[in-house]
Amino acid sequence: MKSVLCVILNWRTAEMTLKATEAALVAMEGIPGGITIVDNDSQDGSFEAMSAAADWPRVRVIQSGRNGGYGAGNNVGIKAGLPDGSKPDYVYILNSDAFPAPDAIRALVTYLDTHPEVGFAGSHIHGEDGEPHTTAFRFPSIASEFEGAAKTGPVSKLLKNAIVAPPLPTRTQRVDWLAGASVLMRRSVLDQIGLFDETFFLYFEETDLCRRAAMAGWPTVYVVESRVMHLGSVSTGMKEWRRVPEYWFRSRRYYFEKNHGALYAMLATLAHVAGLGIYGARVLVQRKPKVNPPHFLRDLLKHSFGSRPAKRLVQES
Repeated sequence: MKSVLCVILNWRTAEMTLKATEAALVAMEGIPGGITIVDNDSQDGSFEAMSAAADWPRVRVIQSGRNGGYGAGNNVGIKAGLPDGSKPDYVYILNSDAFPAPDAIRALVTYLDTHPEVGFAGSHIHGEDGEPHTTAFRFPSIASEFEGAAKTGPVSKLLKNAIVAPPLPTRTQRVDWLAGASVLMRRSVLDQIGLFDETFFLYFEETDLCRRAAMAGWPTVYVVESRVMHLGSVSTGMKEWRRVPEYWFRSRRYYFEKNHGALYAMLATLAHVAGLGIYGARVLVQRKPKVNPPHFLRDLLKHSFGSRPAKRLVQES
């Protein structure tokens, strides 16, 4: 069986990260390889609290040295390789608040073993209540920006093939990209296309990586047989957002500019604004509740058309 390097990135969730590691250890039974926990410069005692895990079989704990974001932190673990320093056949990215079923990793390994044309394979993600999380997506586009902002039935019906988050697949199938809670990647593909782009601090880095793989001929597959329980947004605090943080807007802009060019990025933003106008009219006429966070439109325009800020290397609250 091919070897697997499991990388778990920690940022101020030491106790939960150790629980995720315990679940991963069970799921790694019989699979060659190891688990690397990367503390993303938490500076809250996380690294010291997790150091005891270094005595666990096949587990090591390392420090990133700086908080360069999600992609940068995972890159530290990928570059570290297996405990003996060698490269694994597969890299498995697991969120610190995700808990694979005992056969979840093996199901992904089996799929890539038997489908050599596929680059990445990801799990079916569900919450503590068993409800599925939407983690399989289409690539963003001008049309998807308009549809997602308009939130209007006729628009969504017309642009159904552009919806970024379509109904979750009920069978194993190809998708454009997967959220990074539980994804197995061929190391040979990463060698070919590169690791996570560290310009993204948080968000859109998985989208970009899967797109680069797809452009190189390596599709991504959603594997329903691999099941992982995910709490979600524990490190990022997304569930408690009162205002969308700057790094989300910066990542969105960079994704569109990098993959489609500056003009396309501008048109995507204008499409989003037009969609917001349609939804705003519905709010007034139909007295629908507002769903966008405060100052969203102002922040979108500011970060889409203003000067590009320097990349920040620390977590923003």
